[in-house]
Amino acid sequence: MKQDVPRRLAVVVNDRESETRTPSRPLRPIPPAARDPFSAQPPLMEWGGPPHLDLSRIAPGRPVAQGEVIDVVGQILDEDARPVAQALVEIWNCNSFGRYSHVADHSPDAPLDPHFRGFGRLMTDADGRYRLRTIRPAGYLARADIGWWRPPHIHFSILGNGPRLVTQMYFPGEPLNEKDPIHLIIPPGERPRAIARSEGGVLRWDIVMRGRHQSHFEDDHD
Repeated sequence: MKQDVPRRLAVVVNDRESETRTPSRPLRPIPPAARDPFSAQPPLMEWGGPPHLDLSRIAPGRPVAQGEVIDVVGQILDEDARPVAQALVEIWNCNSFGRYSHVADHSPDAPLDPHFRGFGRLMTDADGRYRLRTIRPAGYLARADIGWWRPPHIHFSILGNGPRLVTQMYFPGEPLNEKDPIHLIIPPGERPRAIARSEGGVLRWDIVMRGRHQSHFEDDHD
């Protein structure tokens, strides 16, 4: 029986093709912050919704929920500040009493608002822009044992031009921001980018999907 003989690599002197394929510098691992373009990406949903969304009522023509109606506008950008068109954006926030429209929220002192939709999705337009109308959420007691109150915030989940990004928008001038452990995880120099700014009667909040200026990634916190 013929035995398999291990093949040896032959070194060819002055082989120009091999020389051009050989790295001229030592190889280095890809930094964690730069790996996301090589990660598996879930496919976007087959959904062609508009770039605007109204969570302040459960359907057009129905009564508006209790509380202050606010408009949030912004743009989804990549690491080079280019707009991310047709990104799927999911948004949810609690109502003006501090309760989510979710079966798992059993807040005993916060009632549900039957007119508040509380969650939804949209697609950014060709310039990566979105517009959202909702009720300004209330702060709420997240953990009574340590007296942890969450500040008003809106959750965002974005799919487009990279892996899913989950982040939260905070409100300007809110005292609870500086007492919230989730907000304080963000490096001090980056915290202003997590807070919306007032602009012409609306709140503006832009989101960067990845790169060194990426909006702070957060797990699905309350």
